[in-house]
Amino acid sequence: MTLRFLGPTLDDRLVPAVEAVRAAAAVAPAFDVSIGGAGAFPPVGRPRALWLGVRTGEPELADLALIADQALRVAGWDLEAKPYAAHLTLARSDGIQAGTAIGARLVAAAAEMDVRFRVDRIGLFESLTGGGPARYVPLEMVELA
Repeated sequence: MTLRFLGPTLDDRLVPAVEAVRAAAAVAPAFDVSIGGAGAFPPVGRPRALWLGVRTGEPELADLALIADQALRVAGWDLEAKPYAAHLTLARSDGIQAGTAIGARLVAAAAEMDVRFRVDRIGLFESLTGGGPARYVPLEMVELA
């Protein structure tokens, strides 16, 4: 689950990003989340991303995203002010033709899904693209207060 996408980040900005993650984790409590339901971005036409929805824990995720944003702003990031949309991205389909059919099957399969877990840490990840599928490498993982 992405709280905030930072985009390309120069090496000299990594330490402030890690410090922001640590600052956010120090004040945010752990909480429970339930995942279920599904959809696609955009919702019509060829989707670019497939996702699972958040049934419970959405206010807590939004609060955590806000705390992380505030810590990142203190660390010098100029962040776009858009509301947080809690979801779990499953796949990027980048507009392939089969994306619409796959999205519809996902929506049907996830309609009754109810997967529960405890959010007890946040992290900073690096996205590695090119040379195959995107990979996400953790740079820092911090337990929540």
